[in-house]
Amino acid sequence: MKPLTILLAAPRGFCAGVDRAIQIVEEALTKWGAPVYVRHEIVHNQHVVSRLEDLGAVFVEELDECPDDRPVVFSAHGVPKSVPAAAAAREMVYVDATCPLVSKVHVEAARHSKDGKEIVLIGHEGHPEVIGTMGQLPDGAITLIETVEDVAAYTPRNPDNVAFVTQTTLSVDDTAEIVAALQKRFPSISVPHKEDICYATTNRQEAVKVMAECADLFLVIGAETSSNSKRLVDVALRAGCPQAHLVASAENIDWTWFEGVETLGLTAGASAPEDLVQGLIAACRARFEITVEEITTATESVVFKLPRVLERT
Repeated sequence: MKPLTILLAAPRGFCAGVDRAIQIVEEALTKWGAPVYVRHEIVHNQHVVSRLEDLGAVFVEELDECPDDRPVVFSAHGVPKSVPAAAAAREMVYVDATCPLVSKVHVEAARHSKDGKEIVLIGHEGHPEVIGTMGQLPDGAITLIETVEDVAAYTPRNPDNVAFVTQTTLSVDDTAEIVAALQKRFPSISVPHKEDICYATTNRQEAVKVMAECADLFLVIGAETSSNSKRLVDVALRAGCPQAHLVASAENIDWTWFEGVETLGLTAGASAPEDLVQGLIAACRARFEITVEEITTATESVVFKLPRVLERT
């Protein structure tokens, strides 16, 4: 068999926010029994969603699809304020699984609003996290900026009274360009106390950057709907890897990609389970004589507590 070196990124896969969100659904099922309803995919990964469905979770798009008498969990991406308000009005039992780092952005936006700032959100239109963040304040209170070109077109009422926040799962480099453009146009713009792009997104992108130059092919395990996973593909290509692809699992590999490949870079987005990584390595082992080298660029020890309603006594 042809030899293949696999460079395996560490850290990779689940972040603390994803771990917590999945655990919230599992603990809700233990506490209240099935069914427990979940508004939107708890995290952007069909394998995770399917496993939770097998345990008794029911995934819906909107709150009005949930009965009054069953618990509902809000996804890790965060929800507009109107959603828990509607659940409370119906006297529903609900648990908010919003990642604490997303909640931090919500708090920042509310603080800027209270201070009378005009708020810019750097993010991707239509992403659940962006919808949730913009929904923390009344319509029109937050302006979405997706590109450097959007910065040029943005006209605040008072250029000296602007603040920005960002989606947590963006490309670090792309966001830095947009921030630089904002700071050039609005030198007094208020910036986040601590960067909004989360530690896990930053760490996974940094690992890919370190590995990309050494790889002939880079595979990122993750869902098409996963912003942080798609950014990892972009980062690999930008860092010099000749080809990079997003795959949901080993079943989605086009093995013609491996022609002429001696070194494969492999990582997983923050909502992709480790068994998919091991499954892809096993699929490679069936076709190549593989050597696996784990490339560690950071060590993660972050753990987020569960909401008090689910803490076991």
